[in-house]
Amino acid sequence: MMIIRYIQQKDIHDLYQLAKKAGFGLTSLQPDMEILAARIDRAVKTVEGKLDKSEQGYLFALEDTALNKVVGVCGIEVALGLKEPWYNFHVGTQVHSSEPLNVYKALPTLYLSNNHTNCSELCTLFLDPDYRLNKNGKFLSKVRFLFLSAFRQYFEETIVAEMRGFSDEHGRSPFWDAVGHKFFDMEFAKADYLSGTGKKVFIAELMPRHPLYVDMLPDEAKAVIGAVHPNTVPAYNLLIEEGLRYKGYVDIFDGGATLQADIEHLRAMKDSHVVRVEVVQQENIPVADAPYIVANDDYDHYRAILVYSSPAHDVLKLSEEQAHQLHVSDGDSVRVLNIEIQKKS
Repeated sequence: MMIIRYIQQKDIHDLYQLAKKAGFGLTSLQPDMEILAARIDRAVKTVEGKLDKSEQGYLFALEDTALNKVVGVCGIEVALGLKEPWYNFHVGTQVHSSEPLNVYKALPTLYLSNNHTNCSELCTLFLDPDYRLNKNGKFLSKVRFLFLSAFRQYFEETIVAEMRGFSDEHGRSPFWDAVGHKFFDMEFAKADYLSGTGKKVFIAELMPRHPLYVDMLPDEAKAVIGAVHPNTVPAYNLLIEEGLRYKGYVDIFDGGATLQADIEHLRAMKDSHVVRVEVVQQENIPVADAPYIVANDDYDHYRAILVYSSPAHDVLKLSEEQAHQLHVSDGDSVRVLNIEIQKKS
């Protein structure tokens, strides 16, 4: 069975293997044992309530219980930019006009921004390629929305998600080559690694403080502004389904789109609901067309599973094994969310 739970210290080696598979561009998941151990420690202390808001970040593990192996990870940062600046580029417009010359030009620009300070963030989403089946990807991505709906009080008004931008199989980023490399004189992979390991001071020290005219960039770089890596397209589409939108903010390294939404407007805030558990024999559970994410809403011991049964009359039938994995009993409450978007007729 596949379950989602909080990350634990024992998961460090599995997390390291995932980080090695992630490749270039996933800034928050670098294959560095010391950094990963610190990230797990921060996640554990967040749940325990031992950190200030500026340091809080949740990290969830997708575990294959048959192998006792972590095969996916996803996270939520509570509040960006309160301890150190959180940067991106805002794609804006500058108008140049001259009435005597009958000239009017509206030019797109890139401007260094800290506008997402104090926003919450969806982050660190990665699933082992061998497990990209049976809706595991949707489960891993969308469980964060169920968590947000259950524990809304821990998060800010706006949620953002920084999408991985385009880079080729060799780790080359056209956007970085045209923009960042001019100011940093280092390869994309190294800058990405330094940022991911928390060494971000160089961004403030070296990034341009004045607008950059997009039209002055090479066509190859212009083409990837606001785009996402091919491997990230499914994750991008899932977030769009749940209510996030591109508002003209892009990553300063690879130009990948940053999506955002008011948490109150997320689909899960409206469609998730709490039902009562009825533990029955497996053969007595009706099979639904689409699976539901089911979570126990136990903050200290949060767990979620995917079930192919739907609630009826505010009751959800679970097998003994499913109830055991969720740490719930007959009569307990769970929160459910249909993993698919229901089309309105």
